[in-house]
Parts: sequence; structure tokens; C-alpha cells
Amino acid sequence: MGKMAQKSGRLASADVRIKQIVMTMKFRRKKGYFSISAVAKMFSIHQQTVRAYENQGFITPKRSDGNTRLFSEEDIDRLEEIMYLTHELGINMAGVEMVLKLKKQIAKMQREMNKIFDETHDELDKEAELSKRAVQESAGKLLSIKQNDTSGSDAKQIPAELEPHHGPPRSNDDWELEFDE
Repeated sequence: MGKMAQKSGRLASADVRIKQIVMTMKFRRKKGYFSISAVAKMFSIHQQTVRAYENQGFITPKRSDGNTRLFSEEDIDRLEEIMYLTHELGINMAGVEMVLKLKKQIAKMQREMNKIFDETHDELDKEAELSKRAVQESAGKLLSIKQNDTSGSDAKQIPAELEPHHGPPRSNDDWELEFDE
């Protein structure tokens, strides 16, 4: 097996292992806020590493009245992502910053696309409703014509506006257009 295949295999197995660890950690966590010591212990890292991530703007814990850092679930999730990127994938801090910015841009674009899809879906629903009404009106007119045809005499009577006209128009006044709204 080549070096690339071995490295790829190790990354895949490490990826599975990290996902298992993260799922276990999420399961064990309680809702609420965590101190910096609890967070550092949770990830088996030094408290200074957590502070460094905060200083670089990757996480923004709240502060208590006594200025103690209070890490929320979102902070912990973000820290898990940072740890995965740095420790498992070997991405440096500048790379982590780019990955996080790109994820934020992708999420924004996804929201915008979802909004466009929702608006388009609503417009299509309105158009479908208008088409349905037009078909119902046309069907009603045809039914009325058919009923008039069968209830009358043996001679078929076609309303003048539906009477076919063969040959060229006699004048420009013979052309009449109707538009449904």
C-alpha cells in the first residue's frame, strides 16, 4: 500500500474515532454553561489553549459578574470543530479562520437560496391556482355550451363568438382578441 493510501486510511479511521468521541461527549454533557477548567478537561487540553482560541476570536464565551468565562453549548460545539480541524486534520490557525469564515458564508448563501426557493415555490403555487381557475372557468363555459346544445332543438346552435369563420377576414374589424386576466 502506498504512503498516500496509508495516510488516507489513517485519516478515515481517525475521522471515525473523533466522531465517536464527539458523540460520546455530547451525550455526557449537561445543558448549561461550563467553566474554562471544565472545558479544558472535557477536551484534554490546557486552559491556555482555550484562552488562545478565545483571543483569536474563534469562541466568545459569556462572562459572569465576577468576569469568569462561561462557555455555552454553542461555544463547546465550536471548540469541538476547532479541535477537529487543528488536531486531526492538521490545519493551522489561519486555515481554521478561513474554514470558519467559509462555513459562515456557505450558511448565509444557503439561507438566501432557501429564501429564493420558498419565494419561487409560492409564485408557482399562485400560478397553479390561477391556471386551475382558468381551466374551471373554461370547463364551465364548455359545459354550458354543451347543455344549451342538448337542451335545444336538433339543430346545433353554436354561440356567435365561437362560430368558426372560414376564409380571409372581411375587414380589420372582424378580428377581436380577448384576454383572460
